[in-house]
Amino acid sequence: MSNSITSPAVLVKAKEAYGSWFKMLNDFPKVYRYNLGGKIETSFLSLLENIFVSAYAVKDRKSAQLSLAILKLDNLKFFLQLAWENKCITTISYSFLSEQLDEVGRMLGGWKKGLENKTPLPEQRRNF
Repeated sequence: MSNSITSPAVLVKAKEAYGSWFKMLNDFPKVYRYNLGGKIETSFLSLLENIFVSAYAVKDRKSAQLSLAILKLDNLKFFLQLAWENKCITTISYSFLSEQLDEVGRMLGGWKKGLENKTPLPEQRRNF
């Protein structure tokens, strides 16, 4: 009997994007690898952590945790743009990673919107 837990699709996609980043880090200019590269690394890991926590958070906290994950994703995209603008990553790599992260963003947004549609507003709860 297996005790495996299926990861949410958005977490799988975010992990795939992180794998792409991890390969790019080897080619990141050494002079920027530990400051800007480190910031991107930290942002990625924080995003993954927030998505993971969102998946297993209680209903009342899930939406707030998803909002935090979306904020982390936006921060990550900003630092990746800085890396691209400073020629630390190629245009092809930046485009590929941006597409992956855009998909993660759509998935997070859809998940959050779905939760908001399922959760009655506080004034609606009182009427039940």
